[in-house]
Amino acid sequence: MQEFYDITVAGVKRSLPIVPISDTMSIAGFVIFGDTEVVEPCARALAEKLPPETEVLVTAEAKSIPLIYEMAKVMKMPRYVIARKSVKGYMRNPIITTVNSITNMGREQILVVDEQDAAFIRGKKVAVIDDVISTGSSLQAIEKLVKESGGEVVARAAVLAEGDAANRKDIIFLEKIPLFFHDKK
Repeated sequence: MQEFYDITVAGVKRSLPIVPISDTMSIAGFVIFGDTEVVEPCARALAEKLPPETEVLVTAEAKSIPLIYEMAKVMKMPRYVIARKSVKGYMRNPIITTVNSITNMGREQILVVDEQDAAFIRGKKVAVIDDVISTGSSLQAIEKLVKESGGEVVARAAVLAEGDAANRKDIIFLEKIPLFFHDKK
């Protein structure tokens, strides 16, 4: 099996390591943390694709934080929302949902927004943002938080769509990447 998957996204070339996540499947590991050369152009390109009525950006902790920060700057939004992966001591009346994404490797996680974030989302048109969409389970969990907070999801967007996600018509993305299937060893 190949070791890297080459991709150009928003004009930037990267060789993504192929990483096993189960006995039968590997993914191209796209890590946006610390890569300002990728984050800034991807944020601009993704922001341009969002519906003009978008009022709030929401993402899950943690890899998409630099992306959503840059998108908020590009879109001149003073604030964005991050669904945290645990309840923090400062949170009042948290809204909690669960998620089991492809990169969690079978472990269930929680996503949380507190009453302050929920109040900010309430009545607004929201774009749910991620770095990579594969199964869509993270998106669904964030959408549930947005709806329970009283917001309306108007867009689902990511830098990359992985595997079958690239065939979905309800997702905005910049590039697609494959999943890599192999025999059990």
